[in-house]
Amino acid sequence: MSRRSKKIEKRVTLDPKFNSELIAHIIRVIMKDGKKTTAERIVYSAIEKIKESIEKDPSKFEKGEGDQKVPVTDPVEVVSQAIENMKPKVEVKTRRVGGTTYPVPVDIKPVRQLSLALRWMTTFAGGRHGMGMPAAVAAEIIDAFQGQGNVIKKRDDVHKMAAANKAFAHYAW
Repeated sequence: MSRRSKKIEKRVTLDPKFNSELIAHIIRVIMKDGKKTTAERIVYSAIEKIKESIEKDPSKFEKGEGDQKVPVTDPVEVVSQAIENMKPKVEVKTRRVGGTTYPVPVDIKPVRQLSLALRWMTTFAGGRHGMGMPAAVAAEIIDAFQGQGNVIKKRDDVHKMAAANKAFAHYAW
């Protein structure tokens, strides 16, 4: 029998404006020092900027492949698709076997995928100088929706590292 106590999953509250669990999660990740209203203002302003971008150039916001492209008009749908594009599927964890440390590729649980994607997004948005945080968050989300940008590059680097260490996959347990 396990000595650990069972992990209690917290219920996520929906954000009041869009009634979305994802937006509420983004707000919590962006929040610093307990300033939730500031984080809400940043996220809602970013969504407003995404909405303006959609209205200005709807051809940039299409999802699907080839002839099956469908225009996206809802900014919350753009955010969710961008977050889905940001999520890494595998990562490299180190395992110590027989005195040697091996980088082992491991599949990531969906909760951690979301956490990593949002953490990377806030890190890279904060690193964009010369623009405010709402504009930076909006730019990161738009870039990720289009399959480019810093977060997508980071995800691809993680995937490449996992592919390069595929030889050690048998050490995963």
